[in-house]
Amino acid sequence: MIGWAFIFLIIAIIAGVLGFSGIAGAATQIAWIAFVVGIIMAIFFFLTGRGSPPS
Repeated sequence: MIGWAFIFLIIAIIAGVLGFSGIAGAATQIAWIAFVVGIIMAIFFFLTGRGSPPS
């Protein structure tokens, strides 16, 4: 989720520089939501002891 947040943040920055304010605003909102969901999931998995499967 955090990776997706950074991707949408980069899209928002590029769209803002190019003058696409509508796309930049939407991408910023999506990045913010993905970041918050990613942080909540990270905290949940930390507290419950779940992690990624060993490779």
